[in-house]
Amino acid sequence: MERPLPPAGAVGEELRLFTPVRTMSNHGARAADTSRGTPSRPFYLQLWFLVLAAMAIGVALGHFYPRVGVRMEPLGEAFIKAIRVLIAPIIFCTVVHGIASMANMAKVGRVALKALIYFEVVTTIALIIGLIAVNLWQPGSGMNVDLAQVDTSSLAPYVEQTQRRTAAQFLLSIIPNTFVGAFGEGNVLQVLFVSVLCGFALGALGAAGKPLTDLIEAASRMFFAIVAIVMWAAPIGAFGAIAFTVGKFGAGSLLSLGKLLLGFYATCLVFIAAVLWPIAHWCGFGLLRLIRYIREELLIVIATTSSETVLPRMIAKLEAAGCEESVVGLVIPTGYSFNLDGTCLYLATAAVFLAQATNTPLPLGQQLELLAVLLLASKGAAGVAGAAFVVLAATLAAVGTIPLESVALILGVHRLMSMALTPTNLIGNGVATLVVAKWEGALEADRLQAALDGAVSLNSSASPPPSRRS
Repeated sequence: MERPLPPAGAVGEELRLFTPVRTMSNHGARAADTSRGTPSRPFYLQLWFLVLAAMAIGVALGHFYPRVGVRMEPLGEAFIKAIRVLIAPIIFCTVVHGIASMANMAKVGRVALKALIYFEVVTTIALIIGLIAVNLWQPGSGMNVDLAQVDTSSLAPYVEQTQRRTAAQFLLSIIPNTFVGAFGEGNVLQVLFVSVLCGFALGALGAAGKPLTDLIEAASRMFFAIVAIVMWAAPIGAFGAIAFTVGKFGAGSLLSLGKLLLGFYATCLVFIAAVLWPIAHWCGFGLLRLIRYIREELLIVIATTSSETVLPRMIAKLEAAGCEESVVGLVIPTGYSFNLDGTCLYLATAAVFLAQATNTPLPLGQQLELLAVLLLASKGAAGVAGAAFVVLAATLAAVGTIPLESVALILGVHRLMSMALTPTNLIGNGVATLVVAKWEGALEADRLQAALDGAVSLNSSASPPPSRRS
């Protein structure tokens, strides 16, 4: 039986959506839920418009008053930290409850295997498209950069993190030193590892574990309610982040490396249109409709250049769109480390650009070797401080063909490039979750279409869909 809804209101509407109501109602009852939402707020009070308006103000401030814009950075950082502190407990609660509620434990391994296969195929395609595009566009040709005249002092914090890790070291890093350490370090893969173990153990306890399962469900509702409150600071965070970016890296960076930026933005669009669009069509939903459904999240990641800021909302929205809780809980957190399509495009583009700019010969054989290294190095990038830029530096250090010092050339525009790679990552993970859910038979097609049509959203629906046993 569903709990009564709280009074209508701006924050109340958001809270209802972030408080999953887990029932065993049938499909018809769930479908009926999609039409019961409260009336939508005026567009100028909806989160996507507030974020967009804040970004516009931030751009203007950073452009006309760059020094003031740079000083707004703490606003963006504070918002990111406020969301980041909630990511580990939300992943834990979602994954543990999802697995513990499953009747067929073999399904967990099956979903994980399907997700990893999808991730490897799509990220490989992303790297190939990135290499082809940068070779055709040639953004670094003619720059003839003399590295002796390039200031590399700012690279020290990043170079320190480029120690090459073997496959064994990477796998060992997934296992935390302590149970609590997984949450303290904020490593998504470590949290996922602990969550899967707890989910299996709780499921094996059967009826004896039900009180703890119910407690975790209640904790999940609490954490999603906290996210709903924090998300109302998203416009402030977006304002601070975009004002800082424009104020510090604005017009000068755009002019000096404009060809690289334009080419990379175009490459991201080509990947979305040529790869993700057909995949979405094959799975029975329109990519543009999905983008419209997650438009608020896209605006936030563009402004903050951090996809972590919307991880809790993506979990809630994909559950609301008809994906089973257990599938969302496994695919989204794993995808944040293994399915970084935009990061792969960035790594391939930036590496070859640096070779072109420094007149470093890079024949086809060496580019294929680079692709293989990037395919491995890109995994787990979300858990690395500095993310894509650190992985790029680590790759150059591992390959040894392209001078490591050359990464200083793109340090100033890395954040501008991140404004394209992070939304590409986000769209890619949204598509991946829906694909794996459909592949597994864990997707309610009617509810998905209703969500993409706007009948189910974080601003109008009573709750995300109830979990289902499999």
